[in-house]
Amino acid sequence: MGSGCLKVTKYFLFLFNLLFLILGAVILGFGIWILADKTSFIAVLQMSSPSLKIGAYILISVGALTMLMGFLGCLGAVNEIRCLLGLYFTCLMIILITQVAAGLVIYFQKETLKEELSRIVRNLIEKYDPLNDDERNLQDAWDYVQTQIACCGWTGAKDWESNEILINQSMTAYPCSCSNSSKDFQVDTGFCNLDVLINSTAAYAGWPVHQQGCMYGVEQWLKDNLGVILGVCTGVAVIELLGMILSISLCKNIHSEDYTKVPKS
Repeated sequence: MGSGCLKVTKYFLFLFNLLFLILGAVILGFGIWILADKTSFIAVLQMSSPSLKIGAYILISVGALTMLMGFLGCLGAVNEIRCLLGLYFTCLMIILITQVAAGLVIYFQKETLKEELSRIVRNLIEKYDPLNDDERNLQDAWDYVQTQIACCGWTGAKDWESNEILINQSMTAYPCSCSNSSKDFQVDTGFCNLDVLINSTAAYAGWPVHQQGCMYGVEQWLKDNLGVILGVCTGVAVIELLGMILSISLCKNIHSEDYTKVPKS
């Protein structure tokens, strides 16, 4: 490889590694956000499922590793250090294989993940209690989800019939965050009482709430954003492949140190 091509490869690899530094920071920030977020659907999962916490720690680790890898790649490219370029190539290959493996696991385990998610939300709805301060963050997060997606329950408003407090009140109240009435827009947590009761008991069908379950809203969001998610994943994979090609090419064509130039004693 000519010296001109070697320089071009070196500086392209340097630019790729700057991208990796930024990508690592984004992944690291996303992992921290999952652990710190208390006001969205992620909070419901994070506080109920240990698997999401583990996933967040994995993201933080991958982000830190990606930033370190970008730094090593920049250093190896600028100074033409073979061992750093070899280490960079190896790390890229491991990360790419891990990403593919994770994608396959998520794809083949999607039904299991869906069942786990359903179990978490149903248990939250059943135990929902506005006076329980210990679960306040989790319950507020679920209220936020129902308000933002304009949904009720996981599969529908009927899920709330299993709530212990509503059973004790003979279904004469309903979750305020499910309400489709304009008078309840200022109240998005806890339970609201029905205005008029024909009988001493009621049912979810008579509640002024959204009948669609949040499961469908979440699935629709994933469908709407699937192209973006796949595009980002594909772009990251392409960058990683190009980084591997450039690093191995540069590593193979860097001339070994010419020790014949060292003055003899």
